[in-house]
Amino acid sequence: MSTSVLGRCAVRRFGAAAAIAALTVFPVACSTDSSAASAAKKGADTVTMTDQWIKAADSGMSAAFGTLENSGDEPVQLVAATSPASNTVEIHEVVADASGDKTMRPKAGGLTIPAHGKATLKPGAEHLMFMGLKQPLRTGAETPITLTFADGSTTTITAQVRDFAGGKENYGPATENPAHGG
Repeated sequence: MSTSVLGRCAVRRFGAAAAIAALTVFPVACSTDSSAASAAKKGADTVTMTDQWIKAADSGMSAAFGTLENSGDEPVQLVAATSPASNTVEIHEVVADASGDKTMRPKAGGLTIPAHGKATLKPGAEHLMFMGLKQPLRTGAETPITLTFADGSTTTITAQVRDFAGGKENYGPATENPAHGG
């Protein structure tokens, strides 16, 4: 065998060995990257909602309540919600003014669900405000609500419509609260 033929065989063997070595290393690098990606879970992966319900209403406005629980290691920010039951859904809070009168208003920045913690939506406190109902919300019916988190992820839950007299809240357009179109 001539030196040039021997040299070509060595290059082919070396090239094949280099390619195999590169393929052996490459999957390790990929699995490291995918492990890092899976460690950074989205809000929709870590937040669940339990005991969710919506106040029955004939028209105008209503509200949804329940408990949001975050199983993740980082706080999650709920920034929006939608439902086919209404034109608009807003995250609301109830705050007292200097005289102690309580007012419902949109919650600036959304709602924080702490890491390994809960945020409770309830009458007289934070809630999801349904405005511009498209049809009556009848007791026993179920309505989907899509929750949107600051990271852009979404999850859809289903809430049951219930009768609730509560503290005589009025979510209709005739409410005395000007923030709600009254």
